[in-house]
Amino acid sequence: MRSTGRLTTVVVGAALLLGCMAGPAAAHPAEGKRVLVFSKTAGFRHDSIPEGIAAVRDLGAGGGFAVDATEDPGAFTAKNLRRYDAVVFLSTTGDVLDNAQQRAFEDYIRHGGGYVGVHAAADTEYDWAFYGGLAGAYFQSHPAIQPATVDVEDHAHPATSDLGRTWERTDEWYNYRSNPRERAHVLASLDESSYTGGTMNGDHPIAWCQDYQGGRAFYTGGGHTKESYAEPAFRQHLLGGIRWAIGDAQADCRPENGYRPLFDGTSLDGWRQAGPGSFTLSEDGTLTSTGGMGMLWYADRSFGAYSLKLDWKMAGDDNSGVFVGFPPSDDPWSAVNNGYEIQIDATDVPDKTTGSVYGFRSADLKKRDQALNPPGQWNTYEVRVEGERLRVWLNGVKINDFTNTDPARSLRDGHVGIQNHGADDQVSFRDIRIKELPAKGR
Repeated sequence: MRSTGRLTTVVVGAALLLGCMAGPAAAHPAEGKRVLVFSKTAGFRHDSIPEGIAAVRDLGAGGGFAVDATEDPGAFTAKNLRRYDAVVFLSTTGDVLDNAQQRAFEDYIRHGGGYVGVHAAADTEYDWAFYGGLAGAYFQSHPAIQPATVDVEDHAHPATSDLGRTWERTDEWYNYRSNPRERAHVLASLDESSYTGGTMNGDHPIAWCQDYQGGRAFYTGGGHTKESYAEPAFRQHLLGGIRWAIGDAQADCRPENGYRPLFDGTSLDGWRQAGPGSFTLSEDGTLTSTGGMGMLWYADRSFGAYSLKLDWKMAGDDNSGVFVGFPPSDDPWSAVNNGYEIQIDATDVPDKTTGSVYGFRSADLKKRDQALNPPGQWNTYEVRVEGERLRVWLNGVKINDFTNTDPARSLRDGHVGIQNHGADDQVSFRDIRIKELPAKGR
């Protein structure tokens, strides 16, 4: 029986997490998609370009999307670009498109096309403002090739979901003329203390994504060396960026600034288990539940106006939820009776399935279905509470807007928690973070 109290179980372990990601890919979910790799250079030419083209072809063969490669800027016509779901700028340099080709590409992006920029794509078209915004930042300089530590900031995007909290690798690490953090969603950044030659004052994005003027744009600063394209983790990183750009995977690519962690994958300080069952923390920073029915709630303090974000993944037809606006209690049913649950459930009636305010308001199902990743892949919720208004975003798409009118409940001050139900439900959680907002007047 599915009830308001139904919750989530998670199976721990990197093998399961990787298996869940690998399983859908083997089924070729991107069948019918097509990608164009463009590698024309008008400046420095990277000798890794052939390896990069071969890698994208291999990724397409394994992922079910077709790949064409060209250095002919004549491919940038409205008619030809319509054949492609994304264009990969693979270490392009200098001015590679004329004005008519630029206009065709702008129109392509504005009509929903995808862009993937790799390494020297940031060293391209300095006088084309649209392209600079699309790429996110322009190249400034680089030190010698050397190892560095990459801090992974987003564990839900398919380009970074298989990575740990840090990623040790060797490449040519670009410095950029501007920081894209205010405009784009940063997926990973460089620890400038781990290598020499970083010039971005300790905030050094190296991979990011954004929704840009109707299209999708992903950029990674990696890929200078030939060895990069034989590196499994980098290939998976590149594949994830392509999958998102062609619309085969969904993610929240809105800029994210000002959040602080409630759970960062390293500690459950401040959290308390209510009711039976428990959550355990695995080495990869994933929270998993056993037994139940219960709830893990943040007991350190309550919140009023805020934006709560967290990443979650179902293993199959599972059930859990995120509770907000409830008073402190070690009885999980207090949250059911005094707060609100944003549901996670693959198959239930509209007001009791994913994205619903459980039992009160269904999500916009059309928008929800377009934004939702299937079981085995990560999703991101934003739950925004202001006054008695509760809004829900799924992978960056607003899917619910609810206002509390029940005098027995109030969203103006309350705790937050995640639900665990029992061994029959498998839902994982990562990276729970919050940003407090200015309080609305009563």
